[in-house]
Amino acid sequence: MESFKAQQAYSLNMTFGNFYDIYKLDMKQRLRENTQRTKEYVIELKILPFFKNLKMSEITPAHVRRWQTSILKEGYSETYQRMIHNQLSAIFNYAVRYYDLPRNPCTQCGPIGKGAAKEMQYITQQEFGKLIECLEDDIARMAIETMFYTGVRLGEALAPTVGDIDFDKKTLSVTKSLQRIKGEDVITDPKTEKSKRCITIPRFLSDHLEEYISKIYGNDKKNRLFPVSKYYLGRALHKGLEAAGLKKIRLHDLRHSHITMLLAMGTPPKVVAERAGHEDVKTTLSIYAHLYETQARQVADDLDELVEKQNECDDDIGISEDRALPSENKEE
Repeated sequence: MESFKAQQAYSLNMTFGNFYDIYKLDMKQRLRENTQRTKEYVIELKILPFFKNLKMSEITPAHVRRWQTSILKEGYSETYQRMIHNQLSAIFNYAVRYYDLPRNPCTQCGPIGKGAAKEMQYITQQEFGKLIECLEDDIARMAIETMFYTGVRLGEALAPTVGDIDFDKKTLSVTKSLQRIKGEDVITDPKTEKSKRCITIPRFLSDHLEEYISKIYGNDKKNRLFPVSKYYLGRALHKGLEAAGLKKIRLHDLRHSHITMLLAMGTPPKVVAERAGHEDVKTTLSIYAHLYETQARQVADDLDELVEKQNECDDDIGISEDRALPSENKEE
């Protein structure tokens, strides 16, 4: 009863469990359904059992530290550990910002796990050429080719209708996403506002899509372009990779492959960010920073080559070191 009264008064004497109810209700109005369901699953299984009956005002860094230890003992991957920790920290940040909690106890403890996987998987354009030859299913082949050459997310690739392609302008409009919610495929808004975009597509892809549509749909523009599930497409990709003798990658890695290819071609990061639907160019630069490390070495190699060619040119026209430099003695 005391905690209930505190909740009604929006007092931090309420329990963590009661505060979570407030937080969850607020987040439901702001997040996509699929995102909210994932958040609730993580919090209610990995966080709530430990903190539920503790008062918000009495939770200390020591409590968080003990909870972190319990999560580390579970043997989760480092990226999953970080994701769970971020959900707990988000609740305390919410309390700090809107309910005057003095500080976030997670901040003093520091995070656990790692924020990103160690290595990003991608395939080159040459490897993709081998893959596409081994894909027998027309829908899967066209969907995977579209993902590789546009960089759209998986949900963004499966949601568009035939009418979302403009063959005159050679563009693909990304205005929706397909999500799996409660066992059903549901069309939702894209991940963020920046995700709503119009992507230019190369001429060859436009031709392939036009031929594909003429065989499958004719002139019906309301049907989904690729009416298959994520699971179906994933199986097709894995079978194709195995047949082509290529390393295993996920469907999402086709997006990484596209962005990696653009950056390697020298496409400006801002253009890449807009095409990928990233919120900010900083996102692109942080995720694909490893590419710039490789390019930094290439810059040095290119400078070596430039100087060597200049030296060879100077030798050919007979410029020696003595003649190249002006004499300090005018009489000499």
